[in-house]
Amino acid sequence: MTDGLFDLGHTGGASRGAGPGAGSLASNTHASAPLAVRMRPRTLDELVGQAQLRAPGSPLRQLIEGDQSMSLLLWGPPGTGKTTIASIVSQQTERRFVEVSAVAAGVKEVRAAIDGARAELARGGSETVLFVDEVHRFTKAQQDALLPGVENRWVTLVAATTENPFFSVISPLLSRSLLLRLESLTDDDVGAVLDQAMVDERGLAGRLTIDADARSHLVRLAGGDARRVLTYLEAASRAAEDTVIDLATAETAVDQAAVRYDRQGDQHYDVISAFIKSIRGSDADAALHYLARMIEAGEDPRFIARRLVILASEDVGLADPTALTTAVAAAQAVQLIGMPEARLNLAQAVIALAVAPKSNAVIKAIDAASADVRAGKIGHVPPHLRDAHYSGAKKIGHGKQYKYSHDEPFGVAEQQYAPDVVADARYYEPTALGAEAALKERWERIRRIIRGER
Repeated sequence: MTDGLFDLGHTGGASRGAGPGAGSLASNTHASAPLAVRMRPRTLDELVGQAQLRAPGSPLRQLIEGDQSMSLLLWGPPGTGKTTIASIVSQQTERRFVEVSAVAAGVKEVRAAIDGARAELARGGSETVLFVDEVHRFTKAQQDALLPGVENRWVTLVAATTENPFFSVISPLLSRSLLLRLESLTDDDVGAVLDQAMVDERGLAGRLTIDADARSHLVRLAGGDARRVLTYLEAASRAAEDTVIDLATAETAVDQAAVRYDRQGDQHYDVISAFIKSIRGSDADAALHYLARMIEAGEDPRFIARRLVILASEDVGLADPTALTTAVAAAQAVQLIGMPEARLNLAQAVIALAVAPKSNAVIKAIDAASADVRAGKIGHVPPHLRDAHYSGAKKIGHGKQYKYSHDEPFGVAEQQYAPDVVADARYYEPTALGAEAALKERWERIRRIIRGER
């Protein structure tokens, strides 16, 4: 009961007569193969996690046990079993296994793999499982090249992606494939993978034991990735000086936790969402965590800076008029200084925006005004506000009765500025938070003067 979770080779496999890029799963069955490869599950029942896919009557089980020809699109984080499922489909249905990597292959290689599968069928040979790893890296033309093989059932396509396929996979391929969503593994799942590898003949075969603290350390660092925990376990087993893997050995073998972040995928959107919401919620500590997570993952600092500039007006606004200045200064610093030093400027801006008083009055005001405009509340510009600088303007009433604000008491004139249709609209409603509290009182007095409500 190990786990299905790796994007590399396999223990055994139907890779007979494989074509371009074929057989990486079958070619790594030797004893010196990586532990993560040797421990790859051989049947659906050996797969750890993904209970929704292994359940009786599930589409995947029906496909395997019923030996059906159906293309699969597997979507999930790294180390959750995408490649393993392709291998299981191949082995349990006794099909050839051919692998094409989207990182290295082009249209030529894709067509060659499909032509090889078609020729094999014509000779009366076995059907082919065509595994395409990281299919989201394929261009539209490359994905189009897969369609004939899928439509004509020349291959059973199993395509794997870590990115949302609705954004990265063409619609014709989506509609012709069964989309299976793989969930991140829990720590219990990852722990079960590690435990099995400790005793399995394909793994460490009971030659070593592992302390509870060391086990917890490796599971935590794996971050829900079974392939990673086996890689860490293999490194720790080699570093062990006796028959016990202790915490010190585990820490020596693995000294850094993996950053779970994908600049183009769901992690990208989830982390930036949590980042913005943490600043909005005034939690500077959480905001700094997400900032560090993005920086360590190699996120474009200009993207982070742009989000801070937007947030400064959307969530702080005039509750702290310096917020926008701070965010813009951080964005300029990113351009001027660059990383890694500019992380200090970003961190300063993040803290300042997080602890600043919050107001969404600015975005509410412009949204309300835009809603009225979209609803057709346009109206004519009042005659006294129209341009009166050209000859004859006064004759048609432009500029007549306009009151020059600087000539009025307090520098505020009582006169209509908005078109009639929105003359009574109240878009900007300041909060009583931060500097906006004083602004609220002043704006209410000014609005009453302008509208003659004194």
